[in-house]
Amino acid sequence: MNKKDKPVYEARLKVPFHDADPMQVVWHGNYIKYFEIARDGLLDEAGVDLQSFFNNTKYLFPVIKTSTKHIFPLRHRDEFICKATLLEAKFKIVFEFEIRLVKDNKLCAKGKSEQAAVKYPEMEILFNIPEQIQKALGLNNE
Repeated sequence: MNKKDKPVYEARLKVPFHDADPMQVVWHGNYIKYFEIARDGLLDEAGVDLQSFFNNTKYLFPVIKTSTKHIFPLRHRDEFICKATLLEAKFKIVFEFEIRLVKDNKLCAKGKSEQAAVKYPEMEILFNIPEQIQKALGLNNE
């Protein structure tokens, strides 16, 4: 499966006043929030509700790693697209992110997150993402 075949979700957002610093530049930590909005949208479209899955199975999916490369600053009132692409869902759930301005498609940030499956309350990490999640995300044949 190549990158074009992977599930993708695009969230169109606008920078609110409270996400910017006194210079009206988005604080770096808010990029993770934007990534989360797109990640949640992708999971929603795939019919994956990790909270319900936890309630039924006692499997948690904590984020175990994140990275962000800041390229061009977002500012108060900028409209942008945060795109999430699912890269993997076999051993861990891996998302790649891009943030681009709507007005000129300028790349502002790139990022990545990884989530593991953990059995609760034992807090034992699993070696694979549960098959039900893999199937819902369409990546169980990798």
